Amino acid sequence: MRANRAMWMAAALMAGTMIGRAEAADTANDAVARRLVVSIPDRKLVVIENNEVVEVFAVAVGAPNSPSPTGAFTIVNRVANPTYYHPGKVIEPGPQNPIGTRWIGLNQKGYGIHGTDQPSSIGYAKSHGCIRLRNADVERLFERVRPGDVVELHAERTRELDQLFTSTD
Repeated sequence: MRANRAMWMAAALMAGTMIGRAEAADTANDAVARRLVVSIPDRKLVVIENNEVVEVFAVAVGAPNSPSPTGAFTIVNRVANPTYYHPGKVIEPGPQNPIGTRWIGLNQKGYGIHGTDQPSSIGYAKSHGCIRLRNADVERLFERVRPGDVVELHAERTRELDQLFTSTD
């Protein structure tokens, strides 16, 4: 009886420690000063944390007839295995889903950062205005970002973009 109780207490203590570590990791991730910078002409997305470039992704941007919006936005939601909704069309999660395996919604309705069922579109102006990544890349990005993070979409190169994208090439 005492051995069982000791095992249960040890298990509870370990579980509490693991939960505390998970919460600390989440809190640490939330405390990071993070922004995503997209260069539409370069078709790249840079993740900056605490003023350091931590990752660069190739992206697809809006096509000429449906350009990506420009300006500063914020992430408002994150959805794993999203369902695609378009007037008259609903596509459940899966390999045929045009927004891929992850959706990172922006505060401009209908726009976000997402995966794709067309990985060959990455590097081109092929989307309906959203920023597309390969599914493996958007899954990595999804784990890193949080609602409230800033997303900047730039249509033209600035001095900062020149520095960011020159140092990451």
